Amino acid sequence: MKIAILSRNPKLYSTRRLKEAGEAQGHEVDVIDTLHCYMDITSSRPTVRYHGKELPKYDAIIPRIGASITFYGTAVARQFEMMGTFNVNESVAISRSRDKLRSLQLLSRKGIGLPRTGFASKPDNIKDLIKNVGGAPLVIKLLEGTQGIGVVLADTAKAAESIIEAFMGLKANILVQEYIKESGGADIRCLVIGGRVVAAMKRQGAEGEFRSNLHRGGSAEVVKLSKTERETAVNAAKAMGLNVCGVDLLQSINGPMVMEVNSSPGLEGIETATGKNIAGMVFDFIEKNENNASNNKTRGQG
Repeated sequence: MKIAILSRNPKLYSTRRLKEAGEAQGHEVDVIDTLHCYMDITSSRPTVRYHGKELPKYDAIIPRIGASITFYGTAVARQFEMMGTFNVNESVAISRSRDKLRSLQLLSRKGIGLPRTGFASKPDNIKDLIKNVGGAPLVIKLLEGTQGIGVVLADTAKAAESIIEAFMGLKANILVQEYIKESGGADIRCLVIGGRVVAAMKRQGAEGEFRSNLHRGGSAEVVKLSKTERETAVNAAKAMGLNVCGVDLLQSINGPMVMEVNSSPGLEGIETATGKNIAGMVFDFIEKNENNASNNKTRGQG
């Protein structure tokens, strides 16, 4: 098959591994810089042009769209869908996953476990907002933050009030979220492909760090999931309409809670921790499903 990876940097581990895995399985794989694509929107024959030429017909695309280019990246992905190309992660599902508030509302609608979360623009009573999620300590998150950036742990109610007021002074959109103390600064990253958890790792934050992101010095090890954890990850991916995603879980006394669903999960950490060929599994999924391009449509609701 002829497959395109939408990625801004062919040297990134995930992009490189996907290209290597696809070619190893006999496919022709091109890496296309998403921002250099341009489209004729009103044409009766949708096309995508790149460096002055019309791109060839691809059987499938793998969108590796960074959070900073979500709007334009999903527009490009949508154009490919209009051309009848199978998209591993449908454009609307990517947009949905990038909106943290929308994601939490959709997951909540499906009854999936979540930390108690508050959202407000200009609350009349910040103390009540804090009380409503269980009080301090609590986590305050910038709605647009990624990789642990813009995530703050407030140990006391006074500290929480000060941080919330500071963010609001900057006109930033924030989430106020229950702190799951029993997770001990660790979370579980589940890699879901085609409605199945194919790999999982436990990420532990560095000493004195409550964020478990590997980018922030965290460590990772293989973990065996419980049936409930596995089901929670699969249901979260399904609710978001994502075929390939990372689902981050927190272990709490009330069962697994979803912290985030990532539509472009990094492969380096989980391939290194588990020794599994995750990139190859993405192409296995494409091989089984690329004939369903005509069914590119939104899964879930909202």
